Parts: sequence; structure tokens; C-alpha cells
Amino acid sequence: MGSPTDHTARLRGAAVGSASGAVAVLAHGLGGATAVPAGSALTLLFAACALIGVVVTALPRGNSAVSTMLVLAIGQGVGHTALALGHTQHHHTASAAMLLAHLVAIPTGAIAIRAAEVGVRRAITSVRRLAVVLAGVPCQAARPVRLPRADERAVLRQLLLRPGISLRGPPRVGSTVVHPVPA
Repeated sequence: MGSPTDHTARLRGAAVGSASGAVAVLAHGLGGATAVPAGSALTLLFAACALIGVVVTALPRGNSAVSTMLVLAIGQGVGHTALALGHTQHHHTASAAMLLAHLVAIPTGAIAIRAAEVGVRRAITSVRRLAVVLAGVPCQAARPVRLPRADERAVLRQLLLRPGISLRGPPRVGSTVVHPVPA
């Protein structure tokens, strides 16, 4: 599950889902499809891309563009398969143009999505800082150190000098009265 402070999870899910659908349609067309997807093929594609977006939203964000590239590749494969299943005239041939479209779209889309995530995080941070400044909410200042009053210092000194708490060390050996319990 994503972090409760990961504000970009929905953006990432929507971007991966929509990019998967768009690239699947583009690559499908470059692969030799004669008609624009419609009806059941388009419905299946929308459902698959929505599912991909939801799954990517729930996944934790990776630390690099490689994780985004991986989910984009899976999403494009699922989207292309959804189009192939919904389109009755689809021939399962992979043309060079179709493969090139998928291979170019994966890193390009990953870089664009990661850049959008960074941009959104920076925008959110800037808006929060601006809201704090405009609201006039003072920052939490460090609590000032309170020095004890002169009479409090005298009380503390008296506590240290009481007979129960002495500064004297242990008695010297041989100069004490014999104790009934040996040490």
C-alpha cells in the first residue's frame, strides 16, 4: 500500500493507465490494424487501462525510472492484448513499427511520468509553504531556556549539601569501627 503522504500515487496510476491505452492504440494501428478500435475492443481496453491505473496507484513508488518503465511495459502489453482480444480481425503479427512504438514509448513515458511526479511534489511543497506564510501561522519557536531564580539555586545547593547526600568519599580502611557484617 502506498504511503499516506504519497500525493503522486493517483497521478502515477492515471498516467500509466492512460499512456498504456494510448500507446496500445498507436502501436495497434502501426501494427497493421485497419480500423479504429470501437465497441467491445475499446470497452475492453478502457477496462484494462483502468485496472492498470488502480494497480499502479496501490503499488509503492519505486526509487528509479526503471520501476515506472516496468509497469508501463506491463500496461502496454495488457492494453495491446485487450485490443487484440476485442478486435476480431486482429492478426497476431508483430511488425517492426509496432515494436518500435512500444520500445520508444516505455522509456519516454517513464521519464515524463517521473518528471511530472517531481513537479507535483515541488508544487505541493511550494503551495503549502505559501499557505503557511499567507495564513500568518508562526513557526514553532524553540522554547526559551528558563534560568532558575537566585533563591532556586540556593535550594538546589542545599539539597546537594544535605547529610543524606554528602560529597564525602568512602571511609579509609582501618579507621572505622568494626562493623558486625564483614565487607
